[in-house]
Amino acid sequence: MTPELTVLTLAGLLQGVQFVLMAVPANMELGTGKTASPRDPERLGKPLIEQVSARTGRLFRALDNHFEALILFTIAVVVITLADKGTGFSALCAWAYLGARVLYIPAYYFGLSPWRSFIWFVGFTATMLMLLSALI
Repeated sequence: MTPELTVLTLAGLLQGVQFVLMAVPANMELGTGKTASPRDPERLGKPLIEQVSARTGRLFRALDNHFEALILFTIAVVVITLADKGTGFSALCAWAYLGARVLYIPAYYFGLSPWRSFIWFVGFTATMLMLLSALI
């Protein structure tokens, strides 16, 4: 397996970990009656993310953000892999992406501003550099 595919696999596992990090406190705060329900608006009154504590809400948003980032990163890995453009540089970018995503979780949870945005930018830049390197 290429380094980029290894990192993509680890990023997928991180997504699972993030889900658990969000779901456990959400279930503890709201109860499974709400979290396991069909989440119909008339039943809940407002979205679950608006009913949890500030920090649990941050975990919701960090998870959503990783879904968004993972789409672009997956595109970068697929392009690098299928075009056989993997290099030490693309591997370094992939690891930078993963490192940034790992650091993003506590940075968001603890409200570390502006560091959270800087960490996000590192991961985004690494992904964009991977895509650009595939074109060269």
